[in-house]
Amino acid sequence: MINQILSTMLPVFLITACGSLYGRFRSPDIKGINTLNMELFVPMLVFAVLADRQAPLQDYAELALAGTVIVLGSGLLLWPLARLLKLDLRTFLPPMMFNNSGNMGIPLLVLAFGEEALPAAVVLFVVEMLLHFSVGLKMLNPQTPVWRLLKIPVVIATIAGLSVNVSGLSLPVWLMEALSMLGDICIPLMLFTLGVRMLDVDFSDWKTGLLGAVACPASGLLLAWPLMYLLDFQGLQLAALWVFAALPPAVLNYMVAEQYQQEPHKVASLVLIGNLGSLVVMPVVLGLLFSSGAS
Repeated sequence: MINQILSTMLPVFLITACGSLYGRFRSPDIKGINTLNMELFVPMLVFAVLADRQAPLQDYAELALAGTVIVLGSGLLLWPLARLLKLDLRTFLPPMMFNNSGNMGIPLLVLAFGEEALPAAVVLFVVEMLLHFSVGLKMLNPQTPVWRLLKIPVVIATIAGLSVNVSGLSLPVWLMEALSMLGDICIPLMLFTLGVRMLDVDFSDWKTGLLGAVACPASGLLLAWPLMYLLDFQGLQLAALWVFAALPPAVLNYMVAEQYQQEPHKVASLVLIGNLGSLVVMPVVLGLLFSSGAS
């Protein structure tokens, strides 16, 4: 079991560390890299996975529902805590709800459980992204029009991929192979850019960051526990649910907070200290999954 955990986590740590090391000496244009990743490579991965007719997407409907409950339920669960501690709800709750299902979730599930886990990982990532760019933006600015979703490349790729899958259309093998190769670029690139972002850790709000590092995975796992029984998840979907529930806040929360000027420094602490905290949380969760035989 220890070997399984190490073989899963060490590649994640090493690629992330490479990003931090490179960023320390070269200061790459991380904004440009992230834009390229989110506008090209990630949409290609999403489309390739969803358009693949060998992946019966109807089998993932309940997993998508569970992911939705975890994202929205985390906000409801932690709302009283934020009010009690007099935290700004628009600063604290979004990072607790919208987790790192892209930069960490997809690579972690693929490394831990193989390519068979990719459809489940992508479905949960799509759920989180759709909610982030609809509910999340509405939380920060109630005037944000929902139609903006249709301009986001990942959303366009999701609609296109689902349309191809549902229609029964078979795309040429050479086209799917090219799209898959482009999509595969995004997985290590997500970890690399996460490492560069780690250099921006702001410890001035370390108390809030530490609270988030505990509250984010705790709320997700508390919600995943009853969902596991209510929806009777087994195998890879069960593993994907638990990993998704335990993920730290998404780096995207910081970018959005910066765009809307919603205390970006506090959000940076929540995001980056939360991701550092995952170095402890994720090995524990993976250990429990491996010991239970979930695969």
